[in-house]
Amino acid sequence: MLILPAIDIMNGECVRLKRGVFSDKKTYGTDPLAVAKGFELAGARMLHIVDLDGARTGVPKNSETIRALCTGVRIPVEVGGGIRDSASARMYLSSGVSRVVLGTAALTDIELISSLIEEFGSDRVVVAVEVKDGKIATEGWQKTTEGNYLDFAERLKRLGVSEILCTDVDRDGTMTEPNRELVSELVKLGFNVVASGGITSVADIIAMKESGARSAIIGTALYEKRITLPVALAAARPRSRLTKRIIPCLDVKEGKVVKGVSFENLQAVGNPVALGKKYSEEGADELVFLDISASKEGRETMFDVVENVARSIYIPFTVGGGISSIEQIRRLLSVGADKVSINTAAVKNPDLISDAVRAFGQQCVVVAIDAKKQNGGTYKVFLKGGTEETGLEVVAWAREVERRGAGEILLTSMDKDGTRAGYDIELLRRVSDVVNIPVIASGGAGSLEDLQNAFIEGRADAALVASLFHYGEHTIREAKEYLSAQGIPIRI
Repeated sequence: MLILPAIDIMNGECVRLKRGVFSDKKTYGTDPLAVAKGFELAGARMLHIVDLDGARTGVPKNSETIRALCTGVRIPVEVGGGIRDSASARMYLSSGVSRVVLGTAALTDIELISSLIEEFGSDRVVVAVEVKDGKIATEGWQKTTEGNYLDFAERLKRLGVSEILCTDVDRDGTMTEPNRELVSELVKLGFNVVASGGITSVADIIAMKESGARSAIIGTALYEKRITLPVALAAARPRSRLTKRIIPCLDVKEGKVVKGVSFENLQAVGNPVALGKKYSEEGADELVFLDISASKEGRETMFDVVENVARSIYIPFTVGGGISSIEQIRRLLSVGADKVSINTAAVKNPDLISDAVRAFGQQCVVVAIDAKKQNGGTYKVFLKGGTEETGLEVVAWAREVERRGAGEILLTSMDKDGTRAGYDIELLRRVSDVVNIPVIASGGAGSLEDLQNAFIEGRADAALVASLFHYGEHTIREAKEYLSAQGIPIRI
């Protein structure tokens, strides 16, 4: 479901009304373009703009501000408010607006709707069905008609209208809850419904999805920080992308679990078998074992240690480090690994990814990517425990990894690793946004809030955690309970 942040403009400022009452307004910014860019940066894929002065007077009043906004962002923009004739609609549709929203005009000039659909297509014309006290609201919600909104919707259907913006005026700006029944009624008539009015929480977004809405507009709740846009976007995604995993990581060198900063200054923190058993019993979703010096030292993974860890746990187990052949993968799976993580060998021989998928199945193959940010903002792939630069650009390599059939990507920020300064959100988003396979965030977790940010802002599917658990600052259960309280679906 598409989430549309709302920007209502009055006298050139970004404001919000309550129940459409113009005297009951609150200003949230004097620069609507800056507000729009903020939403774009937070991940919005489309914006909903309303010219409130136009809605009240019947003619566009903030068109210059709106057109500057449309050219100032790179995402689509829909505009409503004061569009009551063909000239106003054409003015917007020819100047960068993706689609126009008509409300009062649909009641007073039904032929206008037909002509605009014929000229521009039904995908660029949205009709607002705005309900107040059970009646249709018009003229900036200042008046109502006696007509039944369902009868009105039926007329729109016959005209070829495909998308309806449905607003419960009595709930708009109140941060109560949306009118689920109203949305469901219009969905049953066959419309693509944009739900508006009272959407405040993850539960409200899920309710709108379950009601069949294709899009949802959120305004006051964003400005009042009752919900953040990244959280709203995550809640709107398919449920299959929502269940998140917490994965402790055992970085192993010379048979001991170690931890350092940016792959250096490694300090021993425990025994891999004991820690693996502890995390399994505490409720970890999976466990990752990385023999971090195997590739650098040109040797195989420690099979005996892997086997001992595998015998002590009862959760999915991923093993990486020094894996360069199908035979090694087969042997690791035979001693208890459920998945293997390949990194250096995958870059040196990309066919290994495809061959492993064919031999063992996609679910067994994880490709690890160690990334480091370069001057200019690009990320490059590094090998052999972060000691060898490849020149490969991370996003391009991630796409190639997916194309070759890998089941997951383990994405580590070398800059953040061990710093406890939080995951590299920019890196995570760049990769998560271009692949359809799960992305595991790695490097930088220093707080429970960092896990939340990885899932919501970074759009990761799982979070790899080391220091936070190794040093006893938090248990896995504490982490999961915290994330669940933030509205992030997690297995507890």
